[in-house]
Amino acid sequence: MEIRIYEGYNLEELIQKAKEELGEDIKILHYETVEERKFLFFKGKKKYKLFVETTDEDDITEPVLRFEELLEKVEEIIDKKIQSSLPKTSQSMATPEGLPPHIKNSVYPVPTFNEFTGDAFGLLSKLTERGVSPDVAKKLVKEGCGLDIDTNKWDLNTITEKEALIKGIKKYIKFTGAVDRDGENLKIFAFVGPTGVGKTTNLFKIASQLVIDRKKKVAVISTDTFKVGASHQARTYANILNIPFYSVSESKKLRSTVEQLKGFDFILIDTVGRSHYDYWRLGEIKEILGGIGEEIQNILVISCNFKDEDAFEVVHKYQTFFHISSLFFTKIDETLKPGILLNLPVETRLPVSYISTGQRVPEDLKILTPELISSYILGENGG
Repeated sequence: MEIRIYEGYNLEELIQKAKEELGEDIKILHYETVEERKFLFFKGKKKYKLFVETTDEDDITEPVLRFEELLEKVEEIIDKKIQSSLPKTSQSMATPEGLPPHIKNSVYPVPTFNEFTGDAFGLLSKLTERGVSPDVAKKLVKEGCGLDIDTNKWDLNTITEKEALIKGIKKYIKFTGAVDRDGENLKIFAFVGPTGVGKTTNLFKIASQLVIDRKKKVAVISTDTFKVGASHQARTYANILNIPFYSVSESKKLRSTVEQLKGFDFILIDTVGRSHYDYWRLGEIKEILGGIGEEIQNILVISCNFKDEDAFEVVHKYQTFFHISSLFFTKIDETLKPGILLNLPVETRLPVSYISTGQRVPEDLKILTPELISSYILGENGG
């Protein structure tokens, strides 16, 4: 940096001269006025001193591109290259909007609980960590809340989180109770559901409780003539309980068998497990069960280790063929996130009946209640 001094009698001319020599971007530091001396009483002419700071050429720096900006530009170019190289179908799958319907359901939005505070917020966070969808969690928790005046947000008005959750469960979920809850007339239940969910085992858990604990007359009919060993396994269970067992494969035979069992308290029907996408086989099951008429109650067996999108798809497909009287959950001991216990009944509005907690017959079977579901969701039953 250098200071130059221009002297003259016209300040504007001095500034113009400095610009001509140093460029338009000169920096004027200051200027002074000096009176020149004259003889006797005459005043001298006013003179100016203009101080100008010169610009060092070394100080003129080239514009610098920040490293972060450069990196972002490189990444943007790479992303565009990758997207352009993908097949069109893959490009459409890259966004949630492009996902097939049964997958799209599982893409929950990022939870926002801005209208809640305090313990309510804590409970909501706990529920979503256990696999409860944000929408279902908010709906249930709000039932146990009151409006906090200070924050103008919802907070729990119950002593414990469990009390609040039970309030919501009682509001939005229906419970059928045990199969022998009412009436003395013959009751017929069919166990339907996908393969591998434990229909046969859990049918005999209920049969065992009815026979051993309730002293009821129970008969079992199996329509599963496709799976190798299925009838043998069911017949073995029936022999242990000393109850009648029948294996049928068509509607007319089923109807005549039921007619023979009019004097019994319960007929439990085991059906073949079929993929919910196998419309042909589901139609066959419907055709066989159709021989009984409206007396039958269909219990849909669902495994707790299903993903939500799979479970909703199962319910949707089975409801297309059968009137579902209740949901029966199995394999709760095989999942760490039992949110399906809330998500499925709240969203489908189907009642719930039982839950299987293990492989032992008949011990590992419980009737679902609001208290029991809340315990599993909050991890109080080893869940």
